[in-house]
Amino acid sequence: MIELRHAAGPESMSRATTQELRERFLVDTLFSTGEFRAVLAGLDRMLIAGVVPGESEVVPSGLDLIGADTLLERRELGVINLGQPGYVLVDGERHELGHHDGLYVGRGHDVAFGGAGAIFYLISATAHADHPTAVIPHASVEPVEIEDPRGAGSRRLYRYVWGGGHASCQLQFGITILEPRAAWNTIPPHLHTRRTEIYLYTELGEDDRVMHFMGEPDQTRHLVVGNHEAVIAPPWSVHFGAGSTPYAFVWAMAGENTDYGDLQPVALRDLR
Repeated sequence: MIELRHAAGPESMSRATTQELRERFLVDTLFSTGEFRAVLAGLDRMLIAGVVPGESEVVPSGLDLIGADTLLERRELGVINLGQPGYVLVDGERHELGHHDGLYVGRGHDVAFGGAGAIFYLISATAHADHPTAVIPHASVEPVEIEDPRGAGSRRLYRYVWGGGHASCQLQFGITILEPRAAWNTIPPHLHTRRTEIYLYTELGEDDRVMHFMGEPDQTRHLVVGNHEAVIAPPWSVHFGAGSTPYAFVWAMAGENTDYGDLQPVALRDLR
């Protein structure tokens, strides 16, 4: 099952109610045991999905919205396992993924997902070329240490596919993990005028929440986000937040390029 979210302009956010913001930008129904559930963003044709295999293997299905017989007929794919160990079959070849391990799969391959206790988060973008499959163990990725002397924004940024290292057509993804006493992510904030970005929050307790800020820098709004919920950030929107407890988030981008540094900083003093 794939749900379509149409692209939205900045003017729609300034007048929106909380419920309208949630319906347009928040994705909170991706993960259900035994199912492939996905949302297709009109922005840059990014697709995010959740697969919780349970006791049976799951093959992506219900693909009418992308006009394809298989998920990767014209797409590339990134996968991160948010749960216990599981595996991904790529053309029948088994690839084991532990907690926070990643996988890249290029255009034209068949995929299936298995492993009781595994929770797979999928990010897909349209692809114009073929690139090889690669398992990206979390332990093999050297993090970028972002330090905040006051402790509020200290975090470790793990870049899995990002324009350096393994090649992709336009997909970039990775995971950022906050330090134990940190709360803020992506501070100072920025914009990506040439790319859409999607955050998927994880490692939150049942009663914990992240206050995610979005919108134009001088017209910010917020969403209250729970565990395994995602927020779509259009190119004109900032995307940053603070949590009630330390947490992690999977970030993914697609658009005109794979230059990780192609962004426009926004000073905190300029936010409204």
